[in-house]
Amino acid sequence: MVFKKKIYLLAFLITSCGGGGGSSQTVAPESPNTPTPSSPSHPSVWDVVTPGSVGMNKAGLDEAFRYAMQDGSYTQAAVVIKDGKLVYERYRGITMSEASVLNESISIDSRTLAELYAERDVRSYVSSWSTAKSFTSILIALAVEDGFISSIEDSASEYITEWSTDQRSSISIKNLLDMRSGLVPMCFIVSINDIGECQTASGASSGGNIVYANDQMTKCISRNLADEGVNHPWYENGSVPFNRGNFLYSNCDTMVLGEIIFRATGQDLQTFAEYSLFSKIGIEASWWRDFSSDGQSNGNYLAYCCLDMTARDFAKFGHMLLLGGVWENGNSKLGSYVDTIKNLQSYGLKFWTLCSNPSSSPCDEYIISTIGFDGQYIMVDFERNLVVVRASLYEPVQNISADRKMKLFPDDLSSSNWVATVPSGLGAAANSTFSASEFVKQVIDSIN
Repeated sequence: MVFKKKIYLLAFLITSCGGGGGSSQTVAPESPNTPTPSSPSHPSVWDVVTPGSVGMNKAGLDEAFRYAMQDGSYTQAAVVIKDGKLVYERYRGITMSEASVLNESISIDSRTLAELYAERDVRSYVSSWSTAKSFTSILIALAVEDGFISSIEDSASEYITEWSTDQRSSISIKNLLDMRSGLVPMCFIVSINDIGECQTASGASSGGNIVYANDQMTKCISRNLADEGVNHPWYENGSVPFNRGNFLYSNCDTMVLGEIIFRATGQDLQTFAEYSLFSKIGIEASWWRDFSSDGQSNGNYLAYCCLDMTARDFAKFGHMLLLGGVWENGNSKLGSYVDTIKNLQSYGLKFWTLCSNPSSSPCDEYIISTIGFDGQYIMVDFERNLVVVRASLYEPVQNISADRKMKLFPDDLSSSNWVATVPSGLGAAANSTFSASEFVKQVIDSIN
């Protein structure tokens, strides 16, 4: 899809980085591979059941989905899986009201927006942004299970050999998984037209806007450990000293994990994922790369972001976690790793905890979730055997080539390849009405 007009993106927002307005609900054929407690399996096609058959209230789900899909939410897809069954889903394109709001702050007219983000359905791709980090985490665990990596406690320098002769050899793979590497945060610096050390807390706190660089890997590897006990402008606005081991959300940390997978397995991220994960749980997906002509595979795969698939396939990832890992031929992988994710207290292994009772103060109930820029969620409630997916409107912009190779010209999407989610992926000064905590609470409340 070619954008005919220019659009001026707000650089600080990009961190993780039929006519519109209708909605659809579809029913899939029954699957022969239904997970059971005695023989867990991953359905290639979801069984679709009524809410009542899994102890849920249709009226409550109707209300929850009215909230999720309301005008101003910019929601493209929402899916609920209960007890391994698809209970409820809805899809839609952009509303004319949403298109008009966007048009107030970006130079794409409402009619063009309505065409770009027209009717969506069960076959339409959504994108992950940072939800991809959680997939990378599982791929690291699978590389351990398959013997390519001996342990996540290993020094990352066993694979990133550039770190082996200095203090960076103390960084473990788990440090990278937990965003506690101690390495300086990296951002795209306009004045040098390249990636460099972040200059502000706002630039660093959401991971660093490395999306603007052609090569998003080299500087992520070559960065140094941050000085300890120093008030850095990128950490807590320079108000407190930074110490190694402090949590600092970093896209580069996850980008390096993708390189560890590549060097350990000899396979790029897409190839390893297809063989070790996607094919095992019935997912078809495409991962974006940077615009380097070298790297892992004519570019470096963006391990920290930008994995495209259907909302139903995102739900399969959540269901895999509920099953306790990847099952094949009656055997499971990742049991202890999933148990660690299940028992997280805040953030770890590229997963978040999410408040599932926002009316409480302080929050008294949490679930596990992936979280991506512009509101991409796979929410997993282990106690209730529940998966809830929500994704924002998405159109892959591939105006340079048909490849998913990222190249962004902020003032001209007609010359870019870009992950154009709505609203912030377009740089629009518009806020979504959607709250993941509110949506999942309403879904939970519909359980009888």
